[in-house]
Amino acid sequence: MSTTAEKAYRIERPVVRTTGAVFASPHSGAAYPWAFLRASVLDERSIRSSEDAFVDQLFSAAPEHGAPLIAALAPRAYIDLNRSADELDPALIRGVATVTHNPRVSSGLGVIPRVVAGGRAIYRGKITLEEAQGRIAEVWRPYHRALQREIDEARAEFGQAVLIDCHSMPHEAIDAAGSRKGNRRLPEIVLGDRFGAACSAEIMDLVESAFARAGFRVARNAPFAGAYVAQSYGRPTRGQHAVQVEIDRSLYMDEARIEPAPQFDEVRARLSAVVAEIAEIGRGNTAMPLAAE
Repeated sequence: MSTTAEKAYRIERPVVRTTGAVFASPHSGAAYPWAFLRASVLDERSIRSSEDAFVDQLFSAAPEHGAPLIAALAPRAYIDLNRSADELDPALIRGVATVTHNPRVSSGLGVIPRVVAGGRAIYRGKITLEEAQGRIAEVWRPYHRALQREIDEARAEFGQAVLIDCHSMPHEAIDAAGSRKGNRRLPEIVLGDRFGAACSAEIMDLVESAFARAGFRVARNAPFAGAYVAQSYGRPTRGQHAVQVEIDRSLYMDEARIEPAPQFDEVRARLSAVVAEIAEIGRGNTAMPLAAE
């Protein structure tokens, strides 16, 4: 069963919820408003470069295993749901005073992004504060209200919530990080728990094991440790765990064309097996064997 909040998100819910796991895809939205595209200096393909294309499809098995999947409809270039609502960029938004130095905002990656991947500017000039606040009211707040509601329901029914915040990473990002460290065996999945602040060690071990058993090379917290969602929703002492998942895009898509690769269905099947294991974790089943080191 699916429900939709106009402009913001859709939720795919199981017929019967059987787990405290919650899956979310905040950057896979691809509903680009015409006025936004018209105001941009980028062509339609370039503006999609920051999009976690098809990630919602990769995790679409969640409802089959008793877990909800909440997926953004609005694209990341329009509004970034993995940023705080107050991360407003004075270089982009008229009427915003310069605030304490924030590296994300300074680089153009605030809640209303100024740039897409590669630092390419989205707009010709600035936008109004009223427009920025409108996007936050129409998209950001409804999405986060819905996400919090799903987490609260999970905790109430199952005693814990395990939020899996699903993303994808450009292959060049992981390749560059590996090259700096002289690592030729690059991870295909990077799990972020804010270095233990967002998720218990036990659950993090089980999540990592699930990906490893599906044949993925897994790393933790480098180069991505988790952003606003993991930081805000990860409260392990309250039984509320959050893990950010980054998938190497080259595994499942043609990054230049933004199209599914021939092996897309095979990768989705492997991830569906991971989803099934995480659903078990959300049921409080922590007796599953860990993958060999």
